[in-house]
Amino acid sequence: MLLKIENYTDINDRKLMDIYAESNFENVDYFYPDEVDKSVGVKKVEAGFLDFLKNNFFKQEDATYWVLEENGVWVSAARTCFIKPDIIYLEALETMPSERNKGYGSKLLSELIEALKKEGHFRLCDCVSKKNIPSLKTHEKCGFKIVADVGNDYQNNDVDNHCFSLEYKY
Repeated sequence: MLLKIENYTDINDRKLMDIYAESNFENVDYFYPDEVDKSVGVKKVEAGFLDFLKNNFFKQEDATYWVLEENGVWVSAARTCFIKPDIIYLEALETMPSERNKGYGSKLLSELIEALKKEGHFRLCDCVSKKNIPSLKTHEKCGFKIVADVGNDYQNNDVDNHCFSLEYKY
């Protein structure tokens, strides 16, 4: 079942952080390079992530977290926000590590796209690492096209040479 979450108060912190467990662990070295206890570092990363959602992300107009729930478990998630009236930025597409290779990322993206279609025409844009082959394949399976050899981070108004810009038009 696709959940459309438009307010921070509707987030289940633990279920969401379980989806991002692997990324949060990897981000310890980036955000807290001096932290020797990785479990402490993960807690700090999670707190920062949730703080960002509460105090930044959900303050944006039309900010939405999309979660795919299967049998009461949050298995995949992504977030969207409007950059311009017809441009929606997609980011943080992730599937819980234990639930990968089951099609949940594609299912989430497909259902998210169908929900957006009900609201009219749009361009759904994403920035994906050139090394993240599973994510690139998932996006392409759902109708995304690579539109630039550099990633456009619309939120930070930045480009990343290590990423592709992808787009789904409707």
